[in-house]
Amino acid sequence: MKIALLGNPNTGKSSVFNLLTGMRQKIGNFAGVTVEKKSGFYTTENESVEIIDFPGTYSLNPRSVDEEVVSKALKDKNNPDYPDLIMAVVDASRIENNLFLFTQLYDLGLPMVLVLNMWDLAKKQGIQIDLDKLQACFPDITIISTNARVGIGKDRIIETISEHKKRANTRFLIEDELTEESTPHFERKRVELRKQKIQELTPSFVKKEKSQKTSKLDLFFVHPLWGYLFFLMVLMVIFQFIFSFASYPMDLIESSFLSLSEFTSSTLPSGVINDLISQGIVPGIGGVFIFIPQIALLFFFIAILEETGYLSRVVFIMDRIMRPLGLNGKSIVPLISSLACAIPGVMSTRTISNWKERLITILIAPLMSCSARIPVYTLLIALVIPERYVMGFINVQGLVLFGLYLLGIIGALLTAFVLKLLIKNKSKGFLLLELPNLKAPVWRNVGFTVLEKIKIFVFDAGKIILAISIVLWFMASYGPGDKIEKSSQSLMQSTQYQEANKEDQQSMKSSIMLENSYIGNLGKLIEPVIEPLGYDWKMGISLITSFAAREVFVGSLSTIYAVHDEREEKQKLRETMTKEKRKDGTPTYTLASGMSLMVFYVFAMQCMSTVAVVKRETQSWKWPIIQMAFMGVMAYAFALLTFLILS
Repeated sequence: MKIALLGNPNTGKSSVFNLLTGMRQKIGNFAGVTVEKKSGFYTTENESVEIIDFPGTYSLNPRSVDEEVVSKALKDKNNPDYPDLIMAVVDASRIENNLFLFTQLYDLGLPMVLVLNMWDLAKKQGIQIDLDKLQACFPDITIISTNARVGIGKDRIIETISEHKKRANTRFLIEDELTEESTPHFERKRVELRKQKIQELTPSFVKKEKSQKTSKLDLFFVHPLWGYLFFLMVLMVIFQFIFSFASYPMDLIESSFLSLSEFTSSTLPSGVINDLISQGIVPGIGGVFIFIPQIALLFFFIAILEETGYLSRVVFIMDRIMRPLGLNGKSIVPLISSLACAIPGVMSTRTISNWKERLITILIAPLMSCSARIPVYTLLIALVIPERYVMGFINVQGLVLFGLYLLGIIGALLTAFVLKLLIKNKSKGFLLLELPNLKAPVWRNVGFTVLEKIKIFVFDAGKIILAISIVLWFMASYGPGDKIEKSSQSLMQSTQYQEANKEDQQSMKSSIMLENSYIGNLGKLIEPVIEPLGYDWKMGISLITSFAAREVFVGSLSTIYAVHDEREEKQKLRETMTKEKRKDGTPTYTLASGMSLMVFYVFAMQCMSTVAVVKRETQSWKWPIIQMAFMGVMAYAFALLTFLILS
């Protein structure tokens, strides 16, 4: 049996879905589109029941991809998601507003259950609903009241589903009013007629003991000044938590996979299989799992903001700023999330219903400087920017770091404006939003949201990340012909190698292997292209390897400069880089080349994890390729401009 769970946004659909299905949920996409499909199961004595949680919608007249998915599934009997029963969830405290979609569903003639959710909230607000009179208006469906947030009503829902029956062919609007005309004029006429009939009918079964007033909290949250300041404070708290607490589990995951890699290397027989597992597969899986703490923490906070109803207030106040740039008020959450990591940022664009606005948000999210860029920035700033103070207390190095973040934000917003002009879309962007009541979060829903996002990342994006990690391992471990072997033999015969200790000898071997590997040859191949930016082939290798993750840039330089003492790695690496010379004897790392490299990293798409997630979210390689191309052009152009100006 297949049940369609439908309703307006913020009616408690997720609470009903989680209440019925528990852990028996799976996430996917509706056929042919990128709209998320959540389905869950529960079993009775007689049969297995599948519940499809459709996107929240206000109408069956589609104005977005989400609403189009709902409309097609309900009106086409051959659609794989066509239901046996509709379960319409209505917020009892906002019943009049919710009846528009409900009556549209009612007119489809399918077997139906009306779930009046948030019954306790309606009572608290002095709203009385006469269920007998409501039932008289819709005689051939079952109506039940629930409070799914606290687990009340589950047994009533299951019992009602098991007893569902075919309906008599009754309708809310008469046949003549349901003309098949689809012109805008008739659409508007039908909408007006439906609203008018709802307004006339509602007083017969709904009584309000007191008038509704806007809460003082709402006046504060949407205030044109205090609303923005409070939101900034909330963000500051969230990212302090993410930066402060995510680092501990991330370090633990990193050290665990490092230990696993060493254990595998020492346990398995030496050879290609050993190297593949210990240097390719295990680090690749570690590269997937290390992002989980950031994703979990970020979506934990986003879920709380959404559950409480505060997120809708943020979307409302930000829409006036974002819309002229081709974005949506809902774009603010993914963009700010991307300051921690673009991966959860891109994943959180699913709340944006308009495809064009969602796509633009996805494409510009990686331009926000994420935490993975910090190791690159800090190393290069310490290398080429002197530690001086302006006015005695403002650190110049700190100003440069702030400037790099600001450059990324400005670049993202300007790119959004350009993409707005270039990307064509039939559906017009809009923000249709009903502010839900402020309420305490349902921790069960928060937990399911976090678990769901982690599963999506690990099982979908993770496969691509692992595959690319293995490719990068192969390119860094092997080279054309016998170049590596000959170079290694030549190194071992040198006086410098023979006089070095074992650790330094190993470092020299690693360096010579990398230089003559496929990826080393690729670095030399691209040297003529990157030389105008002030880079040499060694930097080129780091640019290529850091595609796995931006922070790999530092590790790659450590290897190529044969620096492996981890206790003093950063200091020794800076010293080595400071002494590095070009063929003509001039320093490799100058203010011009260092700043050029930092600007390059501000704009370049140097993160395979993000590419994997963008591919997953857009369901196509087209958009991540376009994204990599325009970000690459921006990175090269602005890095070249920076080098020329500072030279």
